[in-house]
Amino acid sequence: MGLLFRRLLPSTVVVSSSLIFQSKNLSSITNKMAEDWKNAKSVYDFTVKDIKGEDVSLEKYKGCVLIIVNVASKCGYTSKHYKELIELDEKYRDKGLKILGFPCNQFGGQEPGDADSICSFTAKQNVKFDIFEKIDVNGNDAHPLWKYLKSKQGGLLIDSIKWNFTKFIVDKNGQPVERHAANVSPLGLEKNLEKYL
Repeated sequence: MGLLFRRLLPSTVVVSSSLIFQSKNLSSITNKMAEDWKNAKSVYDFTVKDIKGEDVSLEKYKGCVLIIVNVASKCGYTSKHYKELIELDEKYRDKGLKILGFPCNQFGGQEPGDADSICSFTAKQNVKFDIFEKIDVNGNDAHPLWKYLKSKQGGLLIDSIKWNFTKFIVDKNGQPVERHAANVSPLGLEKNLEKYL
């Protein structure tokens, strides 16, 4: 028994140190990716996860005009904004508009649910545009895409996102060209969108 233990112990230690090494490498790769937003040339340099956890390269949207918006299911703006976003999607989808919704719980805890409850909510609203995984849009843990968007289209006084339903318009070249606050209704963007479509 003792001999068996002595024979197993070294390989166990090797496996453990190998895992630690891999973990450190993974951590440095993750940190590098988190900082790469500073070198991004367009939104097409980003990969995001959809609401089901699958990777989606934003290159998928090349040649389209985008509205990228942080959404929430329990906000005072929710009903009106979802209704109008759906209306824009139905009207302009075939003309090259794509809407990308990113659930976020950083404002008043108004997106508390998990992926399943978010999917259930958006299905009841008859949302057909793309919904992604719940993310942070502010702070150190903000998604790199959102760090990039804020750096390209700063806000009034500070660049941080102020509330749910902040909307970025991205042109057909993947460049963020406009930023609109929560109090700007989606249908109020129609004339702006038509300039880029």
